[in-house]
Amino acid sequence: MELSAIVEALLIASEEPLATSEVARLIRARVAEAEDVRAREIEEGKEPAALEEWLTNLAAVSSEQVAEAIAALNTAYEESGRAFYLTERAKGWKLYTRPKYGEFVRQLFPGRKPERLSGPAMETLAIIAYRQPITKAAMEAVRGVACDGMLQKLLDRDLIRIGGRAELPGRPLLYETTDLFFEHFGIRSVDDLPNAAELRKVKLPEPDEAKPAEPEPQQLSLGANAESSSES
Repeated sequence: MELSAIVEALLIASEEPLATSEVARLIRARVAEAEDVRAREIEEGKEPAALEEWLTNLAAVSSEQVAEAIAALNTAYEESGRAFYLTERAKGWKLYTRPKYGEFVRQLFPGRKPERLSGPAMETLAIIAYRQPITKAAMEAVRGVACDGMLQKLLDRDLIRIGGRAELPGRPLLYETTDLFFEHFGIRSVDDLPNAAELRKVKLPEPDEAKPAEPEPQQLSLGANAESSSES
């Protein structure tokens, strides 16, 4: 039994993405389970069956070996023209439908339309993504307008969450992106954002606590689309 086939079986069966370290742990756990069964049979005076060589060879499987198996699977999928591939997100590896088949897969969900974010919402989300965790006052200092409405929309869509409170007067809330954000935009971490290292070093305007931000203009309601990849 090949390691790549075992890895494939685990990733297909799991409802949640799996990190390479977790896949390796599950494989080693299966080997340990088989060894425990054999040890109990010996204690009970039974004649245990010898463990198959391929199974004992997996006793020390590593995350690196799992990563190599995943790469081999993706190569096989590509060469055989399969409609799916394995890709890594914030929580781990998962099978996804290739984008070119997305419109067909969407027919399974006629009531669901692609999520769209307005320009102001995308702007607010970008500030949070690059500078998280960040307070509302810091966001408003950058945008120059109140962010209450945009924050609520992003919270409702589960693209951001409250990550705690800042060690500042009044202990303001801190906002950060969610795992759904990474899934939605097809990235593994903040470091995968365009020009992440440079933009996270840019000095931002300081919040002026004495001067409240201007209200969000109500007419700004249209903007860029945010499209997510289709899952298998």
